[in-house]
Amino acid sequence: MGLLTTEHGKAAHRADFVLYAVAAAVLAFLLAVVAPYERRTEIVALALLGLAAWTLVEYVLHRFVLHGLQPFRTWHAEHHRRPRALMGTPTILSAALISVLVFLPALALSDLWRASALTFGLLTGYLVYAIAHHATHHWRAGNAWTRQLKRTHALHHYRVGPPAWFGVTSPIWDIVFGTCGKPSNGRGRRSAVSAEAVRDAADVEAWENEGGASACRTAVRAHLVLAAPVGAAP
Repeated sequence: MGLLTTEHGKAAHRADFVLYAVAAAVLAFLLAVVAPYERRTEIVALALLGLAAWTLVEYVLHRFVLHGLQPFRTWHAEHHRRPRALMGTPTILSAALISVLVFLPALALSDLWRASALTFGLLTGYLVYAIAHHATHHWRAGNAWTRQLKRTHALHHYRVGPPAWFGVTSPIWDIVFGTCGKPSNGRGRRSAVSAEAVRDAADVEAWENEGGASACRTAVRAHLVLAAPVGAAP
């Protein structure tokens, strides 16, 4: 496989998780141990800001780039066609984008520790997203949190009508921007969900039949209450 291919072998797919986990761990060590102690509050605040900012970045990229711009739209359509294939953004590309669009501008506008803290938060958000997205397609729903992830992402992949449910790690921006989507034909909605999605989240039809904003609020509450380390194995 080439460095810029979107479909990976098993080793390359797992290496992406490992490399970002190592990068996050190194940054965490530097910020916790090496950074000036008197700047800890500022560093923690910026890391949390970066983590929160990732949820919006994730939504914008998914909605407007992967579903809007070529050639990304074509590449992403292939993921929708074969959701269990090992596809993803090439590591070299995602790392370059984080460096060029986040770390370097932050460094130019502030200093090394602020830039590192903000980058650590956003990079951690990206790692959580990568794991969560992999879990929705490849892990069995071993707990309430993974079931919730599978429900919302199944509705993105298999709903009838305009694309909706762009958030993977959080549905918060779907409710803000009104992209939860509404069922088109009541109890007949089940036809919009694949057998795989129904098997992983058997109650997805009844859950989505709450409709639009109500379903969004349910998703937000569930993510806030049920957020916990994923216990299932890949």
